Amino acid sequence: MELLDPSSPDDYEEHEETVLPGPLWRHALWVAGITVLGVGLGWAGALFRIGPEEYGLPPAATGAVWPYLVTWTATGLAAAAALRAAAARVPVYAPGQIAVVLTLLGTRLSLGWRPEAPVLGAMAVSALTAAAIWCALALRPGSRDNRGGGKTSGG
Repeated sequence: MELLDPSSPDDYEEHEETVLPGPLWRHALWVAGITVLGVGLGWAGALFRIGPEEYGLPPAATGAVWPYLVTWTATGLAAAAALRAAAARVPVYAPGQIAVVLTLLGTRLSLGWRPEAPVLGAMAVSALTAAAIWCALALRPGSRDNRGGGKTSGG
């Protein structure tokens, strides 16, 4: 849990906004691990419901789960790969947490609701768009200049 709760603000910046270079196998392992974590947590969250149906939590939908798990595994792999690729070039804020949350939420919603293919595709595209926007914010020109804590170069 050290990555989620660092002990000091300096450690926080050091862990959360560092460039993550390394060999390709390490990036691939990270992407696979983050995806498995997100899909696994989403699946675990969809296995049970808290409270009766009167409280607004209907029972989980019936049907096959594999198409949804495969879809969110592929989506999670793509989102995590994009975030890790950006983090290998420039500091990206919380790439692992973003990838896990996007994958977890998509998996959880899909397994609880079991949408049709067009809606599932739209959900996956939305998750990938969110990851792409997160990467674009980190990769935009001048983003490193903005990380100085409000320092300006004029005085």
